[in-house]
Amino acid sequence: MNWTQTATRPWIVGHRGAKALWPENTMVSFEKAIHLGVDGLETDVQMTADGHLVLMHDEKVDRTTNGSGYVQQMTLAQLRALDAGEGQPVPLLTELLDMVRGSDLMLNVEMKDYRPEVLDQTIRLLHEYGLDDQYVIACFDCRVTTYANERYGVKTQGFLRHDLKYWQPGCEKRYYSIGVGMKDASREVVASLKEQGIDPWCWCPDDEEAVQKAMHCGFTLMTCNDPRPALRLIKPDQASK
Repeated sequence: MNWTQTATRPWIVGHRGAKALWPENTMVSFEKAIHLGVDGLETDVQMTADGHLVLMHDEKVDRTTNGSGYVQQMTLAQLRALDAGEGQPVPLLTELLDMVRGSDLMLNVEMKDYRPEVLDQTIRLLHEYGLDDQYVIACFDCRVTTYANERYGVKTQGFLRHDLKYWQPGCEKRYYSIGVGMKDASREVVASLKEQGIDPWCWCPDDEEAVQKAMHCGFTLMTCNDPRPALRLIKPDQASK
């Protein structure tokens, strides 16, 4: 896959599918986002108590399902028995990889489980599915992105220092991109990232005013809870009704 995102034609990525429209990190949310016309998908990876990789943002299931408890303390069977919204089960990472294999969709895979073995297994699966140059590993702990880049040479996405849960000197040298929250979006931030050789991405411009601001700043990728405004402005010929 060619990484062709630019400030004049930024990529539009569905955040946890299209979480403003459908239950986040469910297969229906990813499927609907693809149908809308996004360039890529963002998701969150954690490992169950019995070693399976599942897609869940929070460390606990309470907010997004009808259950209660920590993802890492639950088995796959326990998680799959839950309703993640509109009758949707908690998906496996492999289900999403099956959906995007053979496409030109970019994947932003955020590690919510910081254990090295979780990253190792995630990258192994991405390789097995033939997606080696089709994804970026993101994390709010820069030790994870540094490990990913040093050991595997993969593209990584970090965040501004004040957004990180853990920072260490020099971690920016391992970033392919940095995601900037719209509260911090400015032309100066974009210019600073470009000077460091870091691709400037943003989250989450979800109305036309925010999309126009992101474009004015010069971001090359937008991760959106609701991709429709960005699609209307940037890809009007492809945006689904």
